[in-house]
Amino acid sequence: MEVSQWRKASLAGGVVAASLAATLGGIALLFKAEGRAAQQTVGHRLGNNGPDADTVYRPEWGNPLRLVIAGDSVAASLGASTPRATLGAALALALAEHAGRAVELRTMAVVGAQTSAVLAQIARLPASFGPDVTVIIVGGNDLTTHIPLAASIKFLELAIANLQAWGSQVVVGTVPDFDTLPSLPQPLREFGGQMSRRLATAQFKAAAAAGAHPVLLGKAVRQIFLSDPRYMFSIDGFHPSSMGYRSASLALMPAVLAAYDDEYPAPGPETTAVPPLRPGAD
Repeated sequence: MEVSQWRKASLAGGVVAASLAATLGGIALLFKAEGRAAQQTVGHRLGNNGPDADTVYRPEWGNPLRLVIAGDSVAASLGASTPRATLGAALALALAEHAGRAVELRTMAVVGAQTSAVLAQIARLPASFGPDVTVIIVGGNDLTTHIPLAASIKFLELAIANLQAWGSQVVVGTVPDFDTLPSLPQPLREFGGQMSRRLATAQFKAAAAAGAHPVLLGKAVRQIFLSDPRYMFSIDGFHPSSMGYRSASLALMPAVLAAYDDEYPAPGPETTAVPPLRPGAD
């Protein structure tokens, strides 16, 4: 290749690279702004707390296990209609039925929390309340506020390590799939889907390497959320409805039971999709 041709090719390549970088940067900034707008809308429409489901389930069975739910608004079940429709309640009841023991639920999740906040949530637990199983669902706010992937994963690993040092088994539900969100316009929905699946994969690998029990939550519920958004999402089109949380709890249950019971068959990396639910089955 002649020098002049080489220079032209280099210049063209540089222009393409710069254009691509600018486009990706613009989409990232737009996605960040859209995330903030969505959070503001959610705050007005659904409030700042999910239903209070913290209690002892099946108290008559005694000898309670301790179940903790940590993370963000999905972990807090923002959008569920009643306490019994929350993730925490469904998982506590399933664990109690399997163990034949009472289960005391503590929900430490905070609406709007990033992964970096999970350590503080755990720290707020009373010293006497050592969790047997902790479920972490987090990552959505890391995406909407543009937290670097490496930082997000590092905070998740620290949270898992702290809980394990406390004697808790840990279940990690990976970040939901953003391209199922009706409230997110294109092209942000497609871009959000790519970014959320990237984060979910990294969360799954990090949790598995740390000895936790990861669940590809977005993958497990993806089809039902895409096919029936009217029933799966709450009024904001961003958070699950009661039925949506029921579907998510079904995806998480095998990992929660395996975390408690070493002999329970642990779910594999290819999590089975959640079957359709009938309206009103929450």
